[in-house]
Amino acid sequence: MSTWNQIYNPLGNAGLSTIAAAIPVVTLLVLIASGKVKAHIAAIIAVIVTNLITIFVFTMPAGMSIRASILGIVTGFFPIGWIVLNVIFLYQVTVRCGKFELLKRAVGGVTEDRRLQLLLIAFSFGAFFEGASGFGTPVAITGAVLIGLGFSPLAASGLSLIANTAPVAYGALGTPIQGLASVTGLDPYILGAMVGRQLPLFSLIVPFWVVWAFAGWRGMKEIWPAILVTGVSFAVPQFVISNYINPWIVDIGASLISMGALILFLKVWQPRQLWLSPALRGRDESAATMAAAKPLDKTPLTQGELWSALLPWIIVCILMLIWGNGAFKTWANANFTWNYAVPELDKLIFKVPPVAAKPTPEGAVFSFTYLSFTGTGMLIAAIISGLLMGFSPLKLIAEYGRTIRLCAISLITISAMLAIGTLTRLSGVDATLGLAFAATGVLYPFFGTLLGWLGVALTGSDTASNVLFGNLQKITSEQLGLSPILMAAANSSGGVMGKMIDAQSIVVASTATNWYGHEGSILRYVFLHSIVLACLVGLFVTLQAYVYPFTAMVLK
Repeated sequence: MSTWNQIYNPLGNAGLSTIAAAIPVVTLLVLIASGKVKAHIAAIIAVIVTNLITIFVFTMPAGMSIRASILGIVTGFFPIGWIVLNVIFLYQVTVRCGKFELLKRAVGGVTEDRRLQLLLIAFSFGAFFEGASGFGTPVAITGAVLIGLGFSPLAASGLSLIANTAPVAYGALGTPIQGLASVTGLDPYILGAMVGRQLPLFSLIVPFWVVWAFAGWRGMKEIWPAILVTGVSFAVPQFVISNYINPWIVDIGASLISMGALILFLKVWQPRQLWLSPALRGRDESAATMAAAKPLDKTPLTQGELWSALLPWIIVCILMLIWGNGAFKTWANANFTWNYAVPELDKLIFKVPPVAAKPTPEGAVFSFTYLSFTGTGMLIAAIISGLLMGFSPLKLIAEYGRTIRLCAISLITISAMLAIGTLTRLSGVDATLGLAFAATGVLYPFFGTLLGWLGVALTGSDTASNVLFGNLQKITSEQLGLSPILMAAANSSGGVMGKMIDAQSIVVASTATNWYGHEGSILRYVFLHSIVLACLVGLFVTLQAYVYPFTAMVLK
């Protein structure tokens, strides 16, 4: 079987090759942002465009290009779509049996203020699920909870995306850090510690940012003590755990401390004036789609009602911790896995210098690790919860069928988007974009950080971005006399801000909030937040590189 080497400058001109490489992602984002093309149609069009670019510009053999697309489609459903489907199934079950109404009363018992609910649910609670499972789970859960609490669809989806940034680098029990270590050969403990010298500042900023985006400057100022408690109680543990313990439990520890600190603080402090509006300040096109909200039942929950409201989510937390555990994954993958090496694709494509130190074959294996998939743990949690809440097996099956119908279009969209990500990775299109960033010289600390942002925007995963660009960051930083540890970590830290604009996350958010067909509105809303925050991370990394190098010294 013939092999194929990736080509990073197919047009003989770096600028023209970069423009050609950008066409697939620009096509996807422009079609979605226009609001005139439904997301699944936009994704399918972008898949076709990507194949045309890889075949006719980057000279990838057509058979390889099509096989890579099919691999991406399947990967899109397992594991990403599988998570979304089963999170929505759990949510639907809790709504059907009335337990979600009890959860709303429980959260309302902590605070009726929408701004404080955002801090508790979107930031702290979401960070726990990012740490436990990652890969779309937090946005799916927090979006569903916020829409259930009465937030407008755009507020629930957009703010869930913005909030799910600072924890992402340590998501799924440190998977992005492990991926970064695997391609760079650097110590994961040192990489995790360096990320822990970058992100805690933004863990302080993001809670303020989320509330400001929702309620404006005045609304944010009114609850600054609670925001400060939330941010500090997350940022300090994030720094301490990442630098002095390990990078695997950072999000779990920081999120639990943050949730506990905020709940305890609200027992002694409440804002003078409650913010009860469910819509974004200013223009919120989704507010008109909302049914008239029923007044919240303020009757205090009994101890039994409180536990029954929390039971499904306690079960989810327990199972997500089990499913995220390395020992469980190792056991499950050793005994319940089907690996399919794609013929005429697997190990026949080679990454070459300067993207890799030497010609390196690209794997193209679909690993059907059906038991260790996060979505499988979520499905088991939903089934256990449903049975404990009185659902019969037949009723659960019927509800699952309704959930599949509800999510069908979104699953098609996610699969098509993963096809684009897989194809651009295997064809070297992503690497061509990365090399353009690497050519920025003294400005590389800034643009290298934005490379991580671009990687997540393209692939939908901080882990994938780290695997894609981690070694390029290491090679380029060494050539420029910069710390490879600093720039490899910057890839992950910058990448977290791209999480809110990657297409699959936007589809997850629209699905979780039942706001189908409005992915363009969500993208337009979060895009500026994403690029501004990414630039701030880039500026901070630049300061670490040239002005305050002692902050980039890891004491390990």
